[in-house]
Amino acid sequence: MSTATKPNHIGRKISRIRELKDMKQEALAQALGTNQQSISAMENSETIEDAKLAEVAKALGVSVEAIKNFTEENMINYFNSFYDNSTSTGINGMFNPTHCTFNPLDKVIELYERMLQSEKEKAEYLEKLLKDK
Repeated sequence: MSTATKPNHIGRKISRIRELKDMKQEALAQALGTNQQSISAMENSETIEDAKLAEVAKALGVSVEAIKNFTEENMINYFNSFYDNSTSTGINGMFNPTHCTFNPLDKVIELYERMLQSEKEKAEYLEKLLKDK
């Protein structure tokens, strides 16, 4: 008997989606009003009733179709397209100039001035050490 995961194994798909969402079996069990052992049994089941699948999908925050059509390749493509589309504005739009609440050049100048002051203080301290000898 083959140990490879069958591509239509709904329980395994639920398990992977849960893991990708960084959710423990206990948390999913609590959301479904059941226990961890029931979740484990469900994740080992090849098929699941449609009503139960709808409950699980809601608890995971995905659609039933997302569970049914889940593949590792789809997830890789999803994350690649997500990051590819966001590179022009940075993470969460953080580097988008329309969302910037300060002038970046002012921050660079401020940092430069603080570094310059620190270097002056360091030089004065070293000169004082040399004079005291």
